[in-house]
Amino acid sequence: MKKHSGMRPQDVVILLKIAAKGKQAWLMKDLAVELGISSSEVSESLNRSVFAGLIGADKQTLMKSNLLDFLEYALKYVYPQKPGAMVRGMATAHSAAPLNKLIQSQEHYVWPFGHGDLRGQAIEPLHPSVPQACLKDKMLHELLALSDALRVGKSREQKLAMAELKTRIC
Repeated sequence: MKKHSGMRPQDVVILLKIAAKGKQAWLMKDLAVELGISSSEVSESLNRSVFAGLIGADKQTLMKSNLLDFLEYALKYVYPQKPGAMVRGMATAHSAAPLNKLIQSQEHYVWPFGHGDLRGQAIEPLHPSVPQACLKDKMLHELLALSDALRVGKSREQKLAMAELKTRIC
C-alpha cells in the first residue's frame, strides 16, 4: 500500500457519491464513469479513505458516523472556500435544494458551469467534474451542496446543512 499523504477534495466527492447510492450496488468503474474521475484515482481515493477510517476495509461500507464527523468538524478547515466573482453556474450551498427551501436569500452561490441556470458568486467545487456529475444525480447534488454550505455558510446554514446531511447519510 502506498504511503498515505492525506485526503484530497475528490475523496469527499467519491464518498458522497457512495452515500448517494445508498444500498444500491456499485463498482469502482461505475463511480469513475458517473463522476468523470479516472478509475485509478477512484481506487487511490478509496485506499486513502480506508486509511482515514471513512470507509471499511471492504471499500464498500461507509463509516457513516466518521464521515459525518469529518464533514462537520474538518471540511471547512481542510477545503476552505470564499465566494468569488459573479458567474453563471449551478446552484450550491444555500442556493440549492434542500436549503433553498429553508433559507431565503438574494445572494446566490454557484459552481461555475457554462450550462448553469443561475447567476451568483462562484464557489469552487471540490472537483472540476462536480457540476456535470450532479446533472445526472440529484441526491449527489444535494449532498455536495450541503457540504458547500458547511464550507462557506454562516453558523445557522451550517447547522441546517448538518441536520440535512445526517438525515440523508444515516
